[in-house]
Amino acid sequence: MLADPVALERDLLDARTRALRVTGDLEGKRLLGPKQAIVNPPLWEIGHVSWFQEHWCLRKRADGSLGDSILPGADALYDSSAVAHDTRWDLPLPDLKATRAYGERVLQQVRERLAREPESTALQYFVRLATFHEDMHAEAFHYTRQTLGYEGQDSSFSIFSHEDLEMQGQEFLLGATPGAGFVFDNEKWAHEANLKAFRIARSVVSNAQYLAFVEAGGAPPRYWKEDGGQWLQRRFDRWLPLMRDEPMRHVSWDEAQAYCAWAKRRLPTEAEWECASPKLAYGQVWEWTQSAFQPYPGFVLDPYKEYSEPWFGTHKVLRGGSFATPARLMRPSFRNFYTPGRGDVFCGFRTCALG
Repeated sequence: MLADPVALERDLLDARTRALRVTGDLEGKRLLGPKQAIVNPPLWEIGHVSWFQEHWCLRKRADGSLGDSILPGADALYDSSAVAHDTRWDLPLPDLKATRAYGERVLQQVRERLAREPESTALQYFVRLATFHEDMHAEAFHYTRQTLGYEGQDSSFSIFSHEDLEMQGQEFLLGATPGAGFVFDNEKWAHEANLKAFRIARSVVSNAQYLAFVEAGGAPPRYWKEDGGQWLQRRFDRWLPLMRDEPMRHVSWDEAQAYCAWAKRRLPTEAEWECASPKLAYGQVWEWTQSAFQPYPGFVLDPYKEYSEPWFGTHKVLRGGSFATPARLMRPSFRNFYTPGRGDVFCGFRTCALG
């Protein structure tokens, strides 16, 4: 099904604008930053995003072969499936001006190709892929700024319900349906999930609820500290008083499980979450589910083979979206996924009643 080329171009440009907004002030030592397993050097990541766009939208031929990059040696620098994470700080990367210029040339050539081939379904697919890929990296730049204590744009949101929503047992179609537009391979395709009746919290766990767990002997999460009898939380570069009615964020799956054991609750499955999602209050954080990241029945790899398959069985599924996620990515069937120990992302959780 053909999409509107004008809308595709608009979203492509908006994704670049979002990425520029969150990286625009990075300079000097911050372009590389300290070597950590949960971040990339920003200079490398900026170039990687443009390399990915060029790879799929300009270089990939119909027969599967690959044309040359407009940046000599780009594959050896930016191919994330081939360039080991720990080596990315030591590569002979172009400087920021050259990296930005590469990105601008790629973007312009993609726009020109869209104008030439407005009815190419293959091109439309890859433009959408590149747009969502840049969206995800723009959000990841927010994570990096939080992790490294750089200035950042925050968002506040208050919890407004601690009640449960009662859901009846039912056969539920889990996953994306054909014809719904671009979806990733791990969302394909909708299949029946047999759900028993369950009760799920209308809102995500708040700071106040999690603080009760901490004060009962649970471990405080990252970015929290107690100072003079007052609990503080670090939001990017600032330590602020803990806002008790805000959603808990930066909590790992393991920490969420510990809270659930204390509260005598449980995490929802991803099928329960997706089924209940039209009636839930979103808390502006990605939400952990108890589900392992696994393929759906009949899973088939999409062209970007490294997106899903390498992570099956080792990651847990998150649903929803955060304040840094663009609306075009936040659909009920979208599956985010991280290892259980990751809490640096903007992630929280909601709970279900036992039994």
